[in-house]
Amino acid sequence: MDYLIGSVAYVFRFSLAFLLIGAIVAPAQTNSPQTPVTLERLPALPNLIAPGQNGSAVHVLPTEGAGGETSGGPVVSPTVLSPLAASGDSGFEILIGPGDVIEVSVYGAPDYNKTVRVGSTGEITLPLAGTVKVGGLTPVQAEALIGKRLSDGNFFNDPRVSVLEKEFVTQGISVLGEVQKPGVYQMPGPRKLYDAISTAGGTTPRAGNTVTLLHRSSSARPETVTLSYDGKPSSQSNIYVYPGDTVVVSKAGVVYVVGEVRLPGGFIMENSHMTILQAYSMAQGSSPNASLDKTELIRKEGPESGPQATIIPLKKILTAKSPDINLQPGDIIYVPTSIPKAAARRTLEAIVQTASGMAIYSGFH
Repeated sequence: MDYLIGSVAYVFRFSLAFLLIGAIVAPAQTNSPQTPVTLERLPALPNLIAPGQNGSAVHVLPTEGAGGETSGGPVVSPTVLSPLAASGDSGFEILIGPGDVIEVSVYGAPDYNKTVRVGSTGEITLPLAGTVKVGGLTPVQAEALIGKRLSDGNFFNDPRVSVLEKEFVTQGISVLGEVQKPGVYQMPGPRKLYDAISTAGGTTPRAGNTVTLLHRSSSARPETVTLSYDGKPSSQSNIYVYPGDTVVVSKAGVVYVVGEVRLPGGFIMENSHMTILQAYSMAQGSSPNASLDKTELIRKEGPESGPQATIIPLKKILTAKSPDINLQPGDIIYVPTSIPKAAARRTLEAIVQTASGMAIYSGFH
């Protein structure tokens, strides 16, 4: 009996102590604010997608927790920004062409590693896959096409095909016109315009300041670029050129100064610009017998029209009493003689013939 009474008393004292401790701790917990914890479900990780071309099949590598379709599911065709597009060179893809050498391999199948040359019709022949036309396709598109052939024939289960360009035959850039070494230069991948011109040995002394670009993707719409070698304009004109493009460096315009001058001849227009005063200075001025007031500017206005002569006030231009005149390529400045001999006066036809003879002799045409 004494044991029972002692146990009840022990329990009573323990319960009382517990209640006293709870009464002390509860206010402290009530006064301290607490932020409720909300359990949120994190989104699934996205699938890792190998870069491909819009509308073409790509391989999908499932990630743990992705919850997406596996490789046996539907083909995914995302829009992927290529490294070239991210650097400002958008939309460029190397195309496989006739004569190129490509290496075809299948991941996990070391025996299936073939190096083949693309035929003139753009076709290749591979074991198991047969004849496949890859001409005009990008390497990614060719990988998808070959992989489909191998998969449809039940030779491989979801093959991972790799196509690598080893030799480029149709990917050259043609550099023509006023360059030291015109020709076709193999430049796989995009290059800067000045790089292509430098590869051709640079420009000749007769080169103009414009370049015509014929892009392989839009050959019907040529692009004209003005060359500049000064600071910011130089960086703006140094645009990208691509394999298959054609670069044509223009010929500089020539102005002819004939008649009573100390150094008659043809003079190259620097940066396609020249004035009457500049041409007169290059001809080292007039001789003592020159008649400056009767100087003529002979210009051919169009391909169908003949040359037309116009009197220019050269003496007033030299004394800044008349504005200078801009010249055009092919213009002829004729400074006549002041000796009063009608037989010594040259006709318009003779002047044009003299300028043409100078052009042939100097190699301008």
